[in-house]
Amino acid sequence: MSLISFTDHGLYCSAGDFYIDPWRPVNHAVITHAHSDHARWGSAHYLCHADTFPVLRLRLGNINAQAIAWGDPVYKNGVKISLHPAGHIIGSSQIRVEYKGEICVISGDYKTEADGLSGNFEAIRCHTFITESTFALPIYQWEAQPKMFDSIGQWISNNQQNNTVSILIAYSLGKAQRLLQAITPVTDRIFVHGAIWNTHKVLQDHGIPLPNVQRVTPEIPKSSFNRSVVIAPPGATESNWMKKFHPYKTAVCSGWMQVRGNFRRNNTDAGFALSDHADWQGLISAIEATGASKVFVTHGFQSVLSRYLNEKGIEAAEVKTAYGEEDLLLTENPDEA
Repeated sequence: MSLISFTDHGLYCSAGDFYIDPWRPVNHAVITHAHSDHARWGSAHYLCHADTFPVLRLRLGNINAQAIAWGDPVYKNGVKISLHPAGHIIGSSQIRVEYKGEICVISGDYKTEADGLSGNFEAIRCHTFITESTFALPIYQWEAQPKMFDSIGQWISNNQQNNTVSILIAYSLGKAQRLLQAITPVTDRIFVHGAIWNTHKVLQDHGIPLPNVQRVTPEIPKSSFNRSVVIAPPGATESNWMKKFHPYKTAVCSGWMQVRGNFRRNNTDAGFALSDHADWQGLISAIEATGASKVFVTHGFQSVLSRYLNEKGIEAAEVKTAYGEEDLLLTENPDEA
């Protein structure tokens, strides 16, 4: 592939001399979204979407960054760069790169179902498409968001009837904000872990329309949490921080909960298969909609997806990257901003 190459620093456009989501420090980094496996500290200059910018600053510090809107082109050495909605989390973008008639789109992470918060995924016609494959197995077929939110709301209501606190385990950037749409029809007594509060406050101050929540602090009496909802990052489940909420029930919100028994292995009471990634059919439909003649498959079930695409007559190849699977919900540091 001539326009984008795969290097030990990340995806590189030599014509424009920039990297997309580099995993090592570079001079010019174009960022798809602010999750830590795609946005890393140390680069001299960052380009990102306007809604990604405040969270990038929160997580990486006082970086040198340029924030742009979706569809607004930036030119570097004659290479046209533009950002387009990925639907993964707030501000998440696909990167469209065009040079001398060749178009490559780097998806980052994405989902095709509109969630009312992250921007609707936009299929972009291109010659080459670089796609994630986090949930690239036919078993992963998500329920529609309204139905999933109804299930979460009912679980909370049942806990309220039993004077039990409902603790939802969710990644602090993306899932935590999305879940508020399921919680607010049931209660306005919503508490969040400090890591989630930091992200929530930055997004609210930026103008993202999120409901008000309350940060969990040591000064809050235990009785205040009765019948409430608490959103906590994965790492908090193994900490003493949880003790203040007794009696409580926990539910993991992750696409991995699609597999029966996963919530029991994670020592929780319930699991909701709510994912910020495309499911199997979402991946296939997104790839086909690009019309790409060449597809590179990264992080996830690369071999399954690339083999399927090749069998369908779409040339595909696997690529190893340093991107992780944050939706695994097992390793996020509860103290991370």
